[in-house]
Amino acid sequence: MMDRDRFPVDPWRLVEKHFSGDDAGVTETLFTVANGYLGLRGNHPEGRHAHEDGTFINGFHEVFPIRHAEQAYGFAEVGQTIVNAPDAKVMRVYVDDEPLSLDVADVREYERSLDMRDGVLRRRIHWVTPSGKEVLIEDERLVSFEEKHLAVLCLTVTVLNADAPVTISCQMINRQDGENVYGGTPNATKKAGFDPRKAERIEERVLQPQEYWQDGDRSALSYRVTESGMTLAVIADHVIETENEHTDRRLIEPDIAKNVFRVQAKAGVPTKVTKLVSYHTSRGVPARELVDRCRRTLDRAAGEGVARQFERQRQWFDAFWERSDVQIGGHDDLQQATRWCLFQLAQAAARADGQGVPAKGLSGSGYSGHYFWDTEIYVLPFLAYTTPLWARNALRMRYLMLPAARKRAYQLNEAGALFPWRTINGEEASAYYAAGTAQYHINADVSFALAKYVRATGDVEFLYREGVDIAVETARLWSTLGFWRSSDGDVEVESFHIHGVTGPDEYTTVVNDNLFTNVMARFNLRFAARTVREMAEDAPDAYRDMVERLGLDPAEAEGWDRAAEAMDIPFSPALGIHPQDHVFLEREIWDLEHTPPEKRPLLLHYHPLVIYRYQVLKQADVVLALFLQGNHFSAEDKLADFEYYDPLTTGDSTLSAVVQAILAAEVGYQDLALEYFQQSIFVDLADLHHNASDGVHVASAGGVWTALVAGFGGMRDHFGELSFDPRLPADWPSLSYVLHWHGTRLQVTVTKDALTVAASGGEPVVFSVRGAAFAIGDGEEVVVPLADQGPVIAGRPSLRHLADSRREDGTLLSASVPTVTSSIPIVGFDDDVEQGVDA
Repeated sequence: MMDRDRFPVDPWRLVEKHFSGDDAGVTETLFTVANGYLGLRGNHPEGRHAHEDGTFINGFHEVFPIRHAEQAYGFAEVGQTIVNAPDAKVMRVYVDDEPLSLDVADVREYERSLDMRDGVLRRRIHWVTPSGKEVLIEDERLVSFEEKHLAVLCLTVTVLNADAPVTISCQMINRQDGENVYGGTPNATKKAGFDPRKAERIEERVLQPQEYWQDGDRSALSYRVTESGMTLAVIADHVIETENEHTDRRLIEPDIAKNVFRVQAKAGVPTKVTKLVSYHTSRGVPARELVDRCRRTLDRAAGEGVARQFERQRQWFDAFWERSDVQIGGHDDLQQATRWCLFQLAQAAARADGQGVPAKGLSGSGYSGHYFWDTEIYVLPFLAYTTPLWARNALRMRYLMLPAARKRAYQLNEAGALFPWRTINGEEASAYYAAGTAQYHINADVSFALAKYVRATGDVEFLYREGVDIAVETARLWSTLGFWRSSDGDVEVESFHIHGVTGPDEYTTVVNDNLFTNVMARFNLRFAARTVREMAEDAPDAYRDMVERLGLDPAEAEGWDRAAEAMDIPFSPALGIHPQDHVFLEREIWDLEHTPPEKRPLLLHYHPLVIYRYQVLKQADVVLALFLQGNHFSAEDKLADFEYYDPLTTGDSTLSAVVQAILAAEVGYQDLALEYFQQSIFVDLADLHHNASDGVHVASAGGVWTALVAGFGGMRDHFGELSFDPRLPADWPSLSYVLHWHGTRLQVTVTKDALTVAASGGEPVVFSVRGAAFAIGDGEEVVVPLADQGPVIAGRPSLRHLADSRREDGTLLSASVPTVTSSIPIVGFDDDVEQGVDA
């Protein structure tokens, strides 16, 4: 899936062996360095010919009024978009006043590498100038995980075969407002073309200059964001180390700072310039105070020394990999891709420190820097099982959003709180309510992530102090959003329904009794009821505080349990499957097999109303429910549902393949599971969705971990009980991963004929393997023989599985592509008929 001549396999590094400008946007994303607070896209330090010169800070945003074509009550009113912070990456090199420009330079040697053992981006170039000067350029770029406000950029220039004048021009540029003025290219997000996944465009000036100055080799810029009122300061120190003669010149303006070093270079004598940069932001603190904070950060870094920053970074990553690494035996290409995905999770979440985890991390402006439910379902499991503090920080972001979520619920005539589908500041930022606000399931997703965190860590202190507020307020919303119905018959049966919602599958919107929503709401209601009861018994003081704080009526928990017990879970006896929603099966089936490739993804080529009329999925909605709440579905249910929905799933969402991989492995489609896994693990590295230039698909990267640990590794934690039922791919010698369960480190290794668990630290852990119970303590190892790797089914499900299938009303299922061609019954599908379908 990758050009291995250009990007060779290396288990610990992503390496690029020759430069190409054709996919600059993708490589800028792939070579991003970030720490969860600050992100520097992998732009070359020359600062030219970029797809998007991006420097992003988590939560640093501008707001703007959303202009609806037709306004209605309760529509989202204020949009939010991440701001491109001033770019400090620029360190231009001139030899004989000839600039290094990679698109035309005579480059004899080129290597760029992102080393995942220390989080450092390195580049080495052997450049021959038009006058025959041979120049070696080496640079390093680090965004510190220990000092979250600090970046270090080092550039070394050596003229190998002659004396020559060398100039190194270090710059900080406000590209958000002035990229054309200072030699860059317009941000990719401002280019023409429809794609709802890209960031919004703001025409007016965003960053208003505040304080700017230079003091020796220290340069400072600071700004206030026009409408959001956020503030930012950035200061850069410059240190030159060389035995060559040199002078320096400086320039400062509101939108640019230059520190230029002029060097009389001797042959073979290197010149090194180190740039230490500090960024600080705030929701309202005056910019001058942020300037002082930047000063303190740089003074501290200078006092420790630059070498110490690299040492601390390596130590940080040594600890990260010790608790997070997943090892795939015998497949260095998959090992490289796996580690790159896990590395991206660290870059997106490690120092978010109470902010959210953006859908693109800090690697691009895609999705405007918004936080989605993706974090709770796809990223939080990795965080909870490897670095629980990061998970707790991410959940605190949701806790801090509760005031805005309560306001939003009230606006939609509901009790409790309603978390926004997409947001930065806590307010709903989705202008399209059908696929946005209607995704009420996010309430349950947040509570599910909270429960998973508490299961993995035993952190009831957080649950009882803050987390319970999330559980209670989300449960309250379900109790008013849903409604009761009583059946007529000999025995009156009550059922609880939730109407007018959208599940994770955005190709089916505003429906009744969406299965995913109902299943997850049921969990949410039960979790809230159980939590308040346990608090009353185990932590009476915390319980009394919570009752007073939330105004809880003790009878509410009983109502939640009653609603959960009566929750309507759609099922079709005729087809033997769970319908995605109440009327899903009444729709025509979209024949994906005969849909032209140029018409994919569907959302870019068909009006939503066309898509909504069909049985077609952007992502595996029901299948996700089968995984998250797998203890409520039988093995037969999972197989039948997977075989029905898999042929209907476009995979237009990068969130789809990971879940399909997990369920395919569980039900027996093991070759298909590996195929889906490879799609997910290379989604950015091979740019499979053709939008990696907008940033990393962070949720997909989190899903890769889950696919390995829960899919092939077979781990589940239903009911808070740890269990394993592995599905090792046939050509994998082994799979090894780390879990942290209530403070105990577990090293789990799966081979063809055994599962081995080794424990270190913490208390004894009880777990099961295929129903057999085991216990393990500190320093112990348990080896469990495996007879096989589960059921094996060849091939993949197709629409032919539905031949002769009829709906509840007796009508035959049929499939078509939305053209003038009429529907063709599936029962008639054969090679001749398929060739006649209008594709």
